Amino acid sequence: MLTTTTVRAETRSISIAAPPAVVLGYVGDPRCLPEWAPAFARGVRPDGEHWLVDTGEGELRIAVRVSPGHGTVDLLSADDPTRGAFTRVVANHGGSEYLFTLCFPEGTPEEAIEQQMTTVEAELETVRAHCEAS
Repeated sequence: MLTTTTVRAETRSISIAAPPAVVLGYVGDPRCLPEWAPAFARGVRPDGEHWLVDTGEGELRIAVRVSPGHGTVDLLSADDPTRGAFTRVVANHGGSEYLFTLCFPEGTPEEAIEQQMTTVEAELETVRAHCEAS
């Protein structure tokens, strides 16, 4: 018998008055992470096919997987690609909708989840401001 388990997932989205290609180009460029996700990335540098993110508490090696055809940008742990941020840009009439999903390990305190998602909401506002100004 197949058993499936899940963990808590939280998704936030934001409407952006910019074409999907603009949004995808911005969030899909790891060098832009410190601009729109400064709580996560203080700095970013290439490491072969991966990226090293200075989190302020050390370095984290991530894989950035961009699929323009599917409108996805995933920011994943290079060591465990099932962990990370899973994002998608979809057309919303003349603009875009940007969706951002995080999965939290079992036992993550509710306060930690709320704090992380508040940070994500601020990051999405920054993405919108940048893309709409482009």
